[in-house]
Amino acid sequence: MRNKNLILFLAGLFVLISVYYLSFTFIARSIERKATAFATEGDGKLNRARRQSFIDSVWTEPVFLGFTYKDIKEQEVKLGLDLQGGMHVTMEVSAADVLRVLSNNNTNPDFQKALAEAQVAMNTRQGSYTDFFYDAFKRRAPNTSLAGIFANKSNQDQINFQSSDQDVLAYVNNQLNNTIDRSFEVLRNRIDRFGVTQPTIQQLQGTNRIQIELAGIDDPARVRKLLQGAAKLEFYEVYEPNEFIPYYMQLNEYLLKQEQVNKPAAPAANDNLTARATDPLAADTNAVAQRDELSADGTATDTTRSGAQAKADSAGANPGQSTLLAKLFVPTGNGLGANVKDTARVNALLARPDVRSIFPGDMAFVWDAKPATLKAGGQLASLYFIKKNRNQGAPLEGDVITNARPDFDQFGKPEVNMQMNTRGAKVWKRLTGQNAGRRIAIVLDNVVYSAPVVQGEIGGGNSSISGNFTIEEARDLANILQAGKMPVPTRIVEETVVGPTLGQESINKGLISILIGFLIIIGFMIAYYSSSGMVANIAVLLNVLLILGFLVPANAVLTLPGIAGIVLTIGMAVDANVLINERVKDELRAGQTLLNATSNGYRLASTSIWDANITTFLAGAVLFFFGSGPVKGFATTLMIGIITSLFTSVYVTRLIAEFRLRKGRGFSFSTPFSRSLFQNINFDFASKRKIAYVISSVIIGAGIISMVTRGFDFGVDFKGGWTYVVEFKGDVSASDVRTALAGPLQDPPEVKTYGASNKMQITTPYLIDDASENAAERVEQAVRAGLTTIKPDAFEIQSSAKVGPTVANDIRRGAVIAVVIAMAFIFAYIWIRFKKWQYALGATIAVIHDTLIILTVYTLGKDFLPFSLTVDQNFIAAILTIVGFSVNDTVVVFDRVRETFNESALNADPSKVVNKALNDTFSRTIITSTTVFLVVLTLLLFGGETIQGLSFALLVGVITGTYSTIYIAVPFIADAYRNRRQLATAGK
Repeated sequence: MRNKNLILFLAGLFVLISVYYLSFTFIARSIERKATAFATEGDGKLNRARRQSFIDSVWTEPVFLGFTYKDIKEQEVKLGLDLQGGMHVTMEVSAADVLRVLSNNNTNPDFQKALAEAQVAMNTRQGSYTDFFYDAFKRRAPNTSLAGIFANKSNQDQINFQSSDQDVLAYVNNQLNNTIDRSFEVLRNRIDRFGVTQPTIQQLQGTNRIQIELAGIDDPARVRKLLQGAAKLEFYEVYEPNEFIPYYMQLNEYLLKQEQVNKPAAPAANDNLTARATDPLAADTNAVAQRDELSADGTATDTTRSGAQAKADSAGANPGQSTLLAKLFVPTGNGLGANVKDTARVNALLARPDVRSIFPGDMAFVWDAKPATLKAGGQLASLYFIKKNRNQGAPLEGDVITNARPDFDQFGKPEVNMQMNTRGAKVWKRLTGQNAGRRIAIVLDNVVYSAPVVQGEIGGGNSSISGNFTIEEARDLANILQAGKMPVPTRIVEETVVGPTLGQESINKGLISILIGFLIIIGFMIAYYSSSGMVANIAVLLNVLLILGFLVPANAVLTLPGIAGIVLTIGMAVDANVLINERVKDELRAGQTLLNATSNGYRLASTSIWDANITTFLAGAVLFFFGSGPVKGFATTLMIGIITSLFTSVYVTRLIAEFRLRKGRGFSFSTPFSRSLFQNINFDFASKRKIAYVISSVIIGAGIISMVTRGFDFGVDFKGGWTYVVEFKGDVSASDVRTALAGPLQDPPEVKTYGASNKMQITTPYLIDDASENAAERVEQAVRAGLTTIKPDAFEIQSSAKVGPTVANDIRRGAVIAVVIAMAFIFAYIWIRFKKWQYALGATIAVIHDTLIILTVYTLGKDFLPFSLTVDQNFIAAILTIVGFSVNDTVVVFDRVRETFNESALNADPSKVVNKALNDTFSRTIITSTTVFLVVLTLLLFGGETIQGLSFALLVGVITGTYSTIYIAVPFIADAYRNRRQLATAGK
């Protein structure tokens, strides 16, 4: 073997990388266990606030190799919500609402009908909403220009009544994209204020949707309220430090008196952790408080941000200062600030009625949107004291803004230009005139984005905001101001809530399935291949280590289907070693020495191994591109596993095997049990192919009839609706649950047993089209009301999910596209690889056959099996995996067919060639299929309800994939050519 040292070096390097990254996960879990133990009270209940306090105390502290706990959390293996609990949400910006706002709520009937027709088209076809709208509008009003709908005073600097339809469409698309970008920023800032560790938010490219994942959420209603609704932009007068400090001093005196009356005893020695958890972080002496300036357009003012150092009393409170205030507040250039981790405590303090009574009734407290990073660790957020009007609102709101854009002042520095309508300009003139030399806070969603100093009264409604802006900061502020102009809410179109109990159950079942699957592989490989089987087991163990280790640098998320992907990879990784070992045994039977047979076996098997794994990888790549959430996690681990298994199964095992052989140590590729198994078999597979064709046609024909008449049991992600997983204390029947919910949900829902007899999955379309903010709460209340009639206070909703109609349509469409593209890629690869379309067509027919057989099983067996046969995203993941597995199996035999023809005379009988290839690879086919079957059976039995459907589809696919290779794909080669010479030439 060449490049032995390189393989050895890479193996060591990959192991070190994996161990390095996995160590962060173990350290993070260790700290979390300590936090839980610290926060567990005497009665066994977890005090979540106390646990969070512990975590905050070490968040920026070095805890491992100089890394802070924050650094460690960023480098750990990230778990999907199905494993740790939490909330997955897909938000959508309504394109129709954006167009209504851009048209100034134009009431033209053709315009309104075109909007509705475009939405219908979006639900059934793929494309751009604005394109669908334009087509519908032109059908209804071919002689009406879009300028007549959208041109108005607020956008006169961009379009006018003479603008062409294409110019108006460009303007509309640009504004729609800007609205989505603004919504993304608004949502990200809302999430940052929610206090969730490692939230995930991403804009789904090519759509109006934003995907959010929040781990550990225990109040979904609060999340929905936080995320939904239009952004609210407001302008407030600001209390300057000399104005609010007297009230702050009164608060200090009040708290001092309370502390003297309730002076606590000195903490015991074992309370050190508590003290540490509440100590404030030292303030950074270079934290800068920003101070922008506001002037009327055209005023030449040299504007810079004044800086002030944030100072902290690191020695603790002064004798005349409240201990609580000393711990919470830090003086800044603009007044007061606090470490971000302490803002919740500050909010709680200022919300106390006794504390609130100290401050003026028109004073409110809001935080800076962009805290400054401290060198000592943590972030410092400035606190603004704003003044509300007599109605406890803002003197001016963002709906008066007609335009805002980044620009450059006369000195070439970035600034933001803002225009207001007539009503806004009037109020703005009075507001700026009364606050010359003072600040006005620009507040979005109760967070201050800028607080510029007014240079003088501003009339006409045109203003410029200048300061030490970067171009990006000026653009961001312009977007914030535009959010007031475009009050379009984001709506939840898909959500999933997984409780922590169900998440822990998923972890336990996933680990059990991995362990059992691994033990099955170990036992089988040793029993069948002796010492070479032991080497293969080492490769499998190394493969699992590399998969888990490389999840972190790949920025991948481990989900329960991802664990299924690891288990499946364990089974499929053995295939490479089976191919190699069977080739070595062939060489030994041909009279080669053990060392030469080993070398030749690896060489001859390598082509088949690469072909087989590339086709499976292509299927995984398509699944990764079109999948989402847990399904994408499955594709990720599958693809990583294919890459790592190639390295471990082909190169590492060869390195170990040849090392032992050269050292003269005993090494065997078989056991007494397997030595003569599958030898000298000579089945006439080709003669039975027509019988197989008939059997398959009958089964598929029955399936097609059932698909048309009975249909499928579609999951909620394919048909839309709400679904809940509910665990009861004691057994219940599905019919009783269905009857109890028929009234509250207006129609009987779909109810299925979900694993155990006391666990049910409930699916309903009730209020699925309701876009109101409280729709989710109303549906859940209805479910709880119905269930209470069966088991009052004796049930727990472990998870819930919502999929809106548009999302369901997109998922269905994407699933079909994914399967078609996967088949097209595989067809193209095999055609290129084997240089004849007949091979590609044979493999494609086999794949279509396998897909139809699985669909037949799902439509015929949906009412007869003890578990649900749901067609959902997991099912599509199984289909694509089976596509890869089936082609994997087929390609191995195709390679042997080609090889056999290269060694045969030109007049070889096609049926004999096919039979010889199938018999030569029969042992590999049966062994690989058996190991994968056993591993998938483990997933089905022990992997849990979440992946039960995925596991069953894979189980059926392994059987039908093996069958189609032997009786469909390979025999097709004999039928695809019309004479022996044509087939023989194809082998060249």
